[in-house]
Amino acid sequence: MNVSGTELRAIVTDIEGTTTSVAFVYDVLFPYFSAHIEDLLSLQGDATVKQCFDAIKTLLGPTADDRDVIEQLRRWVAEDRKETHLKTLQGVLWQKAYEQGQISGHIYEDVPPALKRWHAAGLTLAIYSSGSVAAQKLLFGFSDYGDLRPYFSHYFDTHIGHKREPQSYARISEVMALAAGTILFLSDIEQELDAAAAAGMQTLQLVRPGTKRSMKHLTVTSFADIRLNGPK
Repeated sequence: MNVSGTELRAIVTDIEGTTTSVAFVYDVLFPYFSAHIEDLLSLQGDATVKQCFDAIKTLLGPTADDRDVIEQLRRWVAEDRKETHLKTLQGVLWQKAYEQGQISGHIYEDVPPALKRWHAAGLTLAIYSSGSVAAQKLLFGFSDYGDLRPYFSHYFDTHIGHKREPQSYARISEVMALAAGTILFLSDIEQELDAAAAAGMQTLQLVRPGTKRSMKHLTVTSFADIRLNGPK
């Protein structure tokens, strides 16, 4: 499918359900975190871990301790909450797993050739996911297809804003110093595409196994089907 209209300068892609199987996230990453969550108690010397624990304790109240933080994290996991501190701590534990070869990042086979092609064409590539930037870099850095990080210039997570809010995409275009209309956003979730479109971005839905097809946005089933008008 050809993406036409305003000249395209950049592509921002979602991860879960777009570049990566939802099953990998729910059947591999989340269970690993839950199984090793107690390890965080021995990582208080890590500045990132301590900062997250302190912030969660503040949220819970003055009597909260480390054990209360662990239980809160378990509740957020069970609720599939997109809490920034949870995502950050997940990234801390996943880093160890990736580096030790216990986990390798799942990427659909149609994704790496497209990234290579778009990067070579001069398009700026970026990631926007509810997972932390650290977790994003781990997944693409230790992927089934090797280190894919050189293709990306920007990474965005919920620090920029939530994915169903148009202002998040407006902020992304500001950070990338590009007009929103010259950016294409790829996602499997219609509400995210709605928000990106409301901010002025071009949109395209990836329909992967289990995806509910949008009736409002252009759709493809593979990155290989996307044909773009790159920089002139």
